[in-house]
Amino acid sequence: MEALELADYRARVARMYQDATDLEDFRKRRDELFARHPQAPVKGGLRYFPENPDAIVEARVRAAEGELSIDTGGPDGVIAYRRTGILETPFGELTLWWIAAYGGGLFLPVQDTTCGDESYGGGRYLTDTVKGTHGRGLEWLGGDRVRLDFNYLYNPSCAYDDRWACPLAPPENRLGVPLRAGELTYR
Repeated sequence: MEALELADYRARVARMYQDATDLEDFRKRRDELFARHPQAPVKGGLRYFPENPDAIVEARVRAAEGELSIDTGGPDGVIAYRRTGILETPFGELTLWWIAAYGGGLFLPVQDTTCGDESYGGGRYLTDTVKGTHGRGLEWLGGDRVRLDFNYLYNPSCAYDDRWACPLAPPENRLGVPLRAGELTYR
């Protein structure tokens, strides 16, 4: 059953984020999941930028308000996102979103100047906790501090196959610098 396959896929993604010992192990597990699971958006290994220690930063978070509605262009329709905070990174400010749908979750889409050439043109995700991506790309350090590891940037499913529809990075999450970290373009 497709619904059970999808639930299993999401559970495996969450375990991958929890159980990987380091970035190399995480990437190996991600490649294995994509190669074998029937719900993976593509079959086969992925390409990555080399691990980049400069892509690991601490950022201050300041409160933010407001909502954004994004039409996914697919069966999910329009999804509301609530601004949770503004992350003050060395690369520029990024808005951290809370998905306002049932259950909710943190969402951090990012577009940088590698998008279109080296990485997916619509941007990549650093976290989408609805999908189980807890604790690697974004980690709360307490108070108003988070740790961001852009080595965990990954392509949304729509980067691999047109049958998927994905919310892309809104203008306020577009950086004017290259983030040579994380997943490269698939095609």
